[in-house]
Amino acid sequence: MFPPIPRIKPAAAALSALALAGCAALAPATPQEAVKKRAAEYWQARISGKYEQAYALSTPSYRKLRTLDQFRLANGPSVAALSAEVFTVACEAQKCTARIKIAATPAIPGLNLGTIPMYLDEIWLLEDGQWWHYQEP
Repeated sequence: MFPPIPRIKPAAAALSALALAGCAALAPATPQEAVKKRAAEYWQARISGKYEQAYALSTPSYRKLRTLDQFRLANGPSVAALSAEVFTVACEAQKCTARIKIAATPAIPGLNLGTIPMYLDEIWLLEDGQWWHYQEP
């Protein structure tokens, strides 16, 4: 006969599964995943008018050259973005390009153009282990 097979108690099995899931959560995100998350945060902040949060995601070098008020003026509501979705992210070593799909209503007096879908490419740069939204100063 065969020796008895030890049985794992359900509680021990559940704890093991949770421990493995926790290890997966601690694994570093790929550059594409990290940029996708930060780009979504950036656009959510812009759309909801939380310019301080969007500004905080700009490169440190941009923030040294431009104030929050200058950022707000440059990125104000000339086009009312209703929603934004990170469509794709392509990365190199220190740079990613995120393609963003935006549903917007152009602010053209006298014309009701409705919602227009458009795409734009954004650059995200890796500095000090973090991905930052790049824009010309």
